[in-house]
Amino acid sequence: MMGSKKHTVSAIRRNDGSIDYYYIERKYNPTLQKLKKIPLLRGIIALIESAANGSEHLQFASERFNVNPGEEIKEEKESKSKLEMWLGVAAIGILSFIFGKFIFTLIPVFLAQLFHSWLPGKTAQILLESGFKLVLLVSYIYLVSLTPMVKRVFQYHGSEHKVINCFENGQPLTVENVQAQSRLHYRCGSSFMLFTVLVGMLIYFLVPTDPFWLRILDRILLIPVVLGVAFEVLQATNACRDIPILRFLGYPGLWLQLLTTKEPHDDQVEVAIASFNKLLDIEKDPANIPAADKAV
Repeated sequence: MMGSKKHTVSAIRRNDGSIDYYYIERKYNPTLQKLKKIPLLRGIIALIESAANGSEHLQFASERFNVNPGEEIKEEKESKSKLEMWLGVAAIGILSFIFGKFIFTLIPVFLAQLFHSWLPGKTAQILLESGFKLVLLVSYIYLVSLTPMVKRVFQYHGSEHKVINCFENGQPLTVENVQAQSRLHYRCGSSFMLFTVLVGMLIYFLVPTDPFWLRILDRILLIPVVLGVAFEVLQATNACRDIPILRFLGYPGLWLQLLTTKEPHDDQVEVAIASFNKLLDIEKDPANIPAADKAV
């Protein structure tokens, strides 16, 4: 999946070797545009949009997976019904993200509390909590990456990064040129996940850890703050990536991408190139979006 400020495009490989596309045009919303200009808040808006759009594209891919071209289930529904379906998919994506964030935020708190009698100090508790959170995050990503399906997703993730790096380096988008690029990229959402751990640790030093119920409440209420600040940190590290002294600030996020991306095969790179080229094509002229493949 490739995206710009105006469109997102997904490309998938069908059973017959052909490539199919799905498009979403980002609708202009004056209120959202104003909110996106507000620091901290714009990160929350970006995450919600990303979860919603990503869910729609995944829904499209899952519907076409292992289905021969021409054998798709033809559903004759009114546009309103289809819109309701996509809204439901987007809502599930957003709720899943929020639920996951709650889990990864609260479990480390309870684990750290188990050691409260041995390490009662605020600093020790916060460091322990953040350590558990980091271990939980890395372990989860590593374990799911061992499954064949997720590994393949991570290979496509790596191919996306390689294509973007190739384009930003001004090289023609050929399989050979793309494969020579790094599979890591500063703007990746994987980096964002790690920054939420590091930023959260610093923010937690500003609030009390006792009593325990207040600590739980603080962690829940601070989730939007942590996400907003982490997004700003991600943006800052990307802006500093060409400054030799400061580019190391983004290294922790890049290290995590060693888990969330895998080296892709040539055929996967071809799909990523096709998706990016299609995005460039519709950016030049939105009329190039086939009506049948456009999100309602």
